[in-house]
Amino acid sequence: MATRTRRSVAQSLPDFPWDSLTDAKAKAAAHPDGIVNLSVGTPVDPVAPVIREALASVAEEPGYPTTHGTPELRQAAVGALARRYGITGIDEASVLPAIGTKEMIAWLPTLLGVGAADLVVIPELAYPTYEVGGLLAGARLIRADGLTRLGPEGASLVFVNSPSNPTGKVLGLDHLRKVVDWARTRNAIVVSDECYLGLTWEGEALSILHPSVSDGDHTNLLAVHSLSKTSNLASYRAGFVTGDAELVADLLEVRKHSGMMVPLPIQAAMTAALNDDEHENIQRERYRVRRETLLEAVRGAGFTVDHSEAGLYLWATRGEECRTTVDWFAERGILVAPGEFYGPGGVQHVRIALTATDERIEAAAQRLA
Repeated sequence: MATRTRRSVAQSLPDFPWDSLTDAKAKAAAHPDGIVNLSVGTPVDPVAPVIREALASVAEEPGYPTTHGTPELRQAAVGALARRYGITGIDEASVLPAIGTKEMIAWLPTLLGVGAADLVVIPELAYPTYEVGGLLAGARLIRADGLTRLGPEGASLVFVNSPSNPTGKVLGLDHLRKVVDWARTRNAIVVSDECYLGLTWEGEALSILHPSVSDGDHTNLLAVHSLSKTSNLASYRAGFVTGDAELVADLLEVRKHSGMMVPLPIQAAMTAALNDDEHENIQRERYRVRRETLLEAVRGAGFTVDHSEAGLYLWATRGEECRTTVDWFAERGILVAPGEFYGPGGVQHVRIALTATDERIEAAAQRLA
């Protein structure tokens, strides 16, 4: 029998970065007062009752949900985008729920037909899933914040992330308009990851779909929104994509064929979360207080905090190799993420998450003092 050589998809992907923190995590966990895990952006606060009640209200429904989502969910998304972020001109048919935005980002290049002949642009410092999405599609990848660096070469898809994970940097109006103009002259698709748009602490963050950025024309523009951060729904895997009506229709068609549908109870929970601004305001205030406590402590310990004007992280450095800094924090019982996870430009930074309880944030601040 002839033998076959097979290369799995997993072999084309980088190692999962957090697996490399095992030793640092063990060191931090050995602290007498326990670990303060600030390495990941996972929520720790309870899900609001209005959301849990909505989840339970349809728990006995036995039928398949629709891939497109209920009309009530799509209407709620349109309303929330307008109220919270000033995004107008969205038709409810152009809203498509996702099984968490990490899934959506990882598969978007493939679902949009990007392949080996195409170039995908990702930020120089980026959430690792943008790279994974390009690799899954078999596309060529380049890290570039200033698209003029690409010269005359075009791109099929450009990922933008503002506010940024990991840096918390907010891209200004002029920058976003330049990205849109650049993409339009090259018929490129812009995918804007806006998961942290509702957590801006300094200045103003704008959606790629905001009228001042897009001039009301959403052609080739997609915005990805998550309820994991502002509504504590990470365990629910709740998010959606919206923007260009034709692109959303294409995504819907492929996702219908492949069974990529959000469970109905999750759709009901998302609807409640998008219709209720009070719980989001309460959560934002929790993070604001934690940020103030941690920011003062990190700076007091001799670190420079760059950017970090939005989002759930402090992007900190003291001019040394990031793994050295990770070990320094671990010796004090605090686990942080090395900046190299996010690209070569992060080798002297660490990412410090605000996603811990008030008690653990205060414990970290005391240890840094």
